[in-house]
Amino acid sequence: MKKHPTQQSATEAQDTSSGFKREITLFDAIMIVTGGMIGSGIFIVTADISRTVVTPANMLLVWAVSGFLTIVGAISYGELSSMFPKVGGQYVYLKEAYNKLVAFLYGWALFLVIQTGVIAAVGVAFAKFTGVVFPWFSDDNILFTVGSFRFSTVQLLAIVSIIYLTYINSRGVKSGKLIQNIFGSTKLIALFGLILAGLFFGVNETAIQANFSDFWGAQTATDGSSVFPPTGIALITGIGIAMVGALFSADSWNNIGFSGDEIVNPKRTIVLSMVIGSALVTGIYLLINLVYLLVLPMHGSAEATDVIGQGITFASNDRVATAVAEIVGGPKATFAIALLIMISTFGCNNGAILSGARVYYAIAKDGLFFKKMGQLNKNGVPAVALWLQCIWACMLCLSGSYNQLLDYVIFAIMLFYILTIIGVFILRSKRPDLPRPYKAFGYPVLPAMYVILASAICIILLIYKPLYTWPGLIIVGLGIPVYYFFGKKFAR
Repeated sequence: MKKHPTQQSATEAQDTSSGFKREITLFDAIMIVTGGMIGSGIFIVTADISRTVVTPANMLLVWAVSGFLTIVGAISYGELSSMFPKVGGQYVYLKEAYNKLVAFLYGWALFLVIQTGVIAAVGVAFAKFTGVVFPWFSDDNILFTVGSFRFSTVQLLAIVSIIYLTYINSRGVKSGKLIQNIFGSTKLIALFGLILAGLFFGVNETAIQANFSDFWGAQTATDGSSVFPPTGIALITGIGIAMVGALFSADSWNNIGFSGDEIVNPKRTIVLSMVIGSALVTGIYLLINLVYLLVLPMHGSAEATDVIGQGITFASNDRVATAVAEIVGGPKATFAIALLIMISTFGCNNGAILSGARVYYAIAKDGLFFKKMGQLNKNGVPAVALWLQCIWACMLCLSGSYNQLLDYVIFAIMLFYILTIIGVFILRSKRPDLPRPYKAFGYPVLPAMYVILASAICIILLIYKPLYTWPGLIIVGLGIPVYYFFGKKFAR
């Protein structure tokens, strides 16, 4: 007897032949996308962006271009995810478009730099903002020193938070998605609250005069000095460098694809969640940055003692959102914004931890990582992959500051995004008859624009940030001998 369609889909929603359980709905998926994208960056990186590009117009342009690239990336990825809605996401797309070597290099970089680097950076940010509420957590509170190495309470909390979230996710996808739904929806509501509070109670005439009287031209700082924007090649270079922070803040929109076998109706859900989530976050980021400009002068003074005098560029510890909250609600509001960022970063890391291990699982199933990483525990999740990811991310927490981790991560991320989007063109040519439930909107123009713009950013970073980009490229390259000499041994 044939099953009724709803009965059939309900049965399929529970289990897959891979052993994973289909429990991630469209709402869950959108929360994973938005929760993974919104971490700590939007609250911090605007200060550095402002110092680099100088004018309010250029600052908003950086965020707008970043949002455009993110949405175009999601639209283009949608075609691949509808063709290959399997656990592993981008790893699977690269394998199908190129070969196992290229796919392995992505997984290698994901484990060593990209996903674990994001987890470490966001864990450090969570700990830093916890220090606003509980001052014991501070970079200056050193627990012990070994030679030149210093271990602070910030690093301790970052590591503990990563271990705790890994434990939660090892108990099953239901536990992981529950945290994501709670923290994801809470942060969205709180962010809209921050936007409304800034618009209704924080608008400052001093800021409006300083930021909008000459939107594109030379700016006057709060100490009366003039700040001149870069022009020509210097402007293009500055925008490319400044986009590191904005792109990092908008990253992880693709992580939902990693969990293909755990998603209900993945051919539809993955595409919708990536596009809806990235568009929603882009809109929020632009609104928040507009609020920053309405509340704070862009250019302040390092010697100023109040948040208005410091402006966006010299906000204490680059905490622009905290400065805005203080103007809107007084000193006590800084605790509220710190709590918001704690929620935001905690939820962001949960999504990153949940998603990343699925890629290592897929690689191990192909015999290219340790065999046990390709096994599921009794809760239907790749626990060994989760814990190895945890160990390496915790080690990265000891390796450098938030900004250093950010620089290491973004170049490698962009490199593989470019290769994956090119994969859309390759598969259109190589496998034209393959079913495509969704085709990339604006093909070939929009995907080509993504490849060109992202490649330009990578070239700029290679030239002007060599200390962080070249090591990332070398790490990717080191995966080649690992693939050829040790790949087969991983499966033993």
